[in-house]
Amino acid sequence: MDRFAAMEALVRVVDTGSFSAAARQLGVGQPAVSKVIAQLEERLGVRLLLRSTRGLAPTEAGLVFYERARRSLEEANEADLAATGAGAGLTGRLRFSAAVTFARLHLIPHLPLFREAHPALTIEAILDDRNIDLIEEGVDVAFRMGRLADSAATARRIGVSRRMVLGAPAWFERHGEPLRPADLRGHAAVIYDQGGGGASWTFRRGTEEEAVTLREEVRITAAEGVREAVFAGMGLCVASEWMFQPDLDQGRVRQVMKDWVLPSIDLWAVFPTGRQASAKARAFAGFVAERIGKTGFAP
Repeated sequence: MDRFAAMEALVRVVDTGSFSAAARQLGVGQPAVSKVIAQLEERLGVRLLLRSTRGLAPTEAGLVFYERARRSLEEANEADLAATGAGAGLTGRLRFSAAVTFARLHLIPHLPLFREAHPALTIEAILDDRNIDLIEEGVDVAFRMGRLADSAATARRIGVSRRMVLGAPAWFERHGEPLRPADLRGHAAVIYDQGGGGASWTFRRGTEEEAVTLREEVRITAAEGVREAVFAGMGLCVASEWMFQPDLDQGRVRQVMKDWVLPSIDLWAVFPTGRQASAKARAFAGFVAERIGKTGFAP
């Protein structure tokens, strides 16, 4: 039994809380992971995991082993990277997650440039507008918008985007252009029903402050749907610049009420809690931060 393989299996099981999730991350069957853990416990002569109907939890000995194994694996990965030299680039698998539209517009187009610098790196993207469990899915770094739900998460703010009132030009030609927040009540609205969205907003202009709840035409849980509904003339929307930035340049949508300011929205690089961010995760987050400054976000 390879010692590093056994350590990695135990770390994955503790992180995910199940043999099946650890097996998915390792790309092996669940029986193989169970066998490795059993052999490890036999070799050490101690029980490392407690199994119950509520799942798995490390014993006291298991927790000690887990902490040391995790550090050893991280140090080994860093040593491999240092030994190859900076010129050789990163290797292995990089798995990141992001919202679908943000990734399509602002991440995927830049992947060839990142891969050119690191040709030995394999990239996996998990795209979902909802926040996924980074440990369960084996994600190295996630890109998330707005306020972070998990205050204990290891995160780095890498950009900020303006929010604005947007609509298709044809919509404003038919229904008129709102000049102040109260005017929005006379317009149908497309609501983005995820974190960072919603129907109620507070606008500011100098010392003035005005709150308004939009009149819902449709509520949608994915940014792609919000975009298409706005293009189709279903109403205006309040959205971050990142969601429509290319279309603003092309005239497919128009910003109105430019003198009224909405709270901006932060972009975060989020790393799995409880483990040191890998070199490849840090490198990719830095790369995205650099590119984002050129695509609708202020650094």
